[in-house]
Amino acid sequence: MKSGVVVVISFILLFLGGQAQAQNNQALNSDKPKVVIGIVVENMRPDYIQRYWEKFQPNGFKKIYTQGAVCQNVKLTLHEQNYASGTATLFTGVHPSIHGIVSNNWYDRLKKKEIDSTEDDYYFTVGADTKAGAASPQNLLSTTLTDNLKILSGGKAKIFSAALNRESAIFAAGHAADGAYWFDTESGRMISSSFYVSTFPDWVRLFNSENYADIYSHRTWTTLLPETEYSESLRDDYLLERGYFGEFNTFPHSINKYINRTNDFRPFKTTPSANMMIKDFTLRLLENEEIGTDNVTDFVTAVFSSMDYENGSFGPASLEMEDTYLYLDQYIGELIDAAEQKFGKDNVLFFLTANTSASYPVEYLKEEFHLTVDYFNVESAIALLTSYLNITYGEEKWIEHYSDLQLYLDHDIINKNDNVSLNELREVSSNFINQFTGVQVSMPAFQLEQGSSANGLFEPLYNTYHKNRSGDFIYTLKEGWQPGYKFKRANYTDQSRIPIVIWGKGIKAQTISTTHNAVDLVPTLAELISVPIPDKCQGKIINEIVERK
Repeated sequence: MKSGVVVVISFILLFLGGQAQAQNNQALNSDKPKVVIGIVVENMRPDYIQRYWEKFQPNGFKKIYTQGAVCQNVKLTLHEQNYASGTATLFTGVHPSIHGIVSNNWYDRLKKKEIDSTEDDYYFTVGADTKAGAASPQNLLSTTLTDNLKILSGGKAKIFSAALNRESAIFAAGHAADGAYWFDTESGRMISSSFYVSTFPDWVRLFNSENYADIYSHRTWTTLLPETEYSESLRDDYLLERGYFGEFNTFPHSINKYINRTNDFRPFKTTPSANMMIKDFTLRLLENEEIGTDNVTDFVTAVFSSMDYENGSFGPASLEMEDTYLYLDQYIGELIDAAEQKFGKDNVLFFLTANTSASYPVEYLKEEFHLTVDYFNVESAIALLTSYLNITYGEEKWIEHYSDLQLYLDHDIINKNDNVSLNELREVSSNFINQFTGVQVSMPAFQLEQGSSANGLFEPLYNTYHKNRSGDFIYTLKEGWQPGYKFKRANYTDQSRIPIVIWGKGIKAQTISTTHNAVDLVPTLAELISVPIPDKCQGKIINEIVERK
């Protein structure tokens, strides 16, 4: 009899324990948002918000910054700021030294050529008859937050991204996404790769049939407000503003004329109309991909641009930049309103950040503020280094390749030469470049391979160096300096500060002044959506944000 009572009691306790666990799981699920919507802006300086604040609408940037948790002091500490490295760092929570995306491009010693970070000939374009979709995230050596979400949910979470640039779309989506879409400058369409999409969705095909790029490229870019109201910017005809093709720097901008010069849709990417296209595409995606229809958190990222590759031709103080953000403010407002209306305010978690910041043009800093900045002539420096190596070690093609503030020596030639070792040549070459006026610091690879937790000048070098992809030495320029090439255009910034704002379900409105890094975004979002923090994550949770209201 006694044993029967024990069995009954055990059964009751087991039943009650199961109920409690079910209630705990239900409570846990209720804390998670149905949808996470990421808004990433390329080349965004945090101070744009303060500068244009009075002209923003109530439901765009103002809503984000008054209702969200605003991190005021966030840095993206990389050797070179670029879309690929920045996006990969934001979504993996680790630096390029681990995730491997050291730049948009790097030199592949085995292939004897420079490769794109997303290039992958095994896959093909879906959505157009071009090669722009021969790409994948295979070069990304770390898992993203969205990968972990997909794994945890057993594949049920729906993951998508949309961007103007391929690198931003792919590294925001990760390896396990349901779709990554980007703008193809050759066809003027939103496309994807067969890595993600086997059958092109009808809704995307229908979207492309509306010919956004072609239609809006034939519409002149005019200012949203009367030009006299843009008091936060330089005059439209500012003399030192290079403008399109070094000559067209005033409104109105005839984008179709610019496209006729490039023979593709690249100039379209520099306009507010391109951001409008990304906004509309994202809204269609939310409507057609069954986002937020179950209790599993879905994740959608939209990547907008600040004038894309023409960012440096106008600069942060230009009227064009202000107009870009006033239009973008409206588009972001529309996206937020639509998401809250569709899913409910308590079911959406939003975040805003940037994968790069923006520098002021050299001419502007020199002429207006008398700063001691200039262009570092990369080709002249390499020519002098070549002469020095030939004089010191004999006539050989010691330098195999150089790009993006790093240099690759020819290891085969060095290995055949008994008079010099690889590390000696690395150190000698690095020290030579270190002597140039515009160079801040240069370090040879063997020192970087020893590893360090150094802060300050050396931190970006250690964060970025990857043994199999970086050069034999890498270097940084002094603040305000920019690399200059004779025939190549460099989209360069030395600024590392970016915004991070999180708002929506359960987030307390506040301003956070403590110092944080871009890698802190992943563990913070992971905590908010109950996803395990990636094992190699280098960031830390922003505790002020995860504390619920």
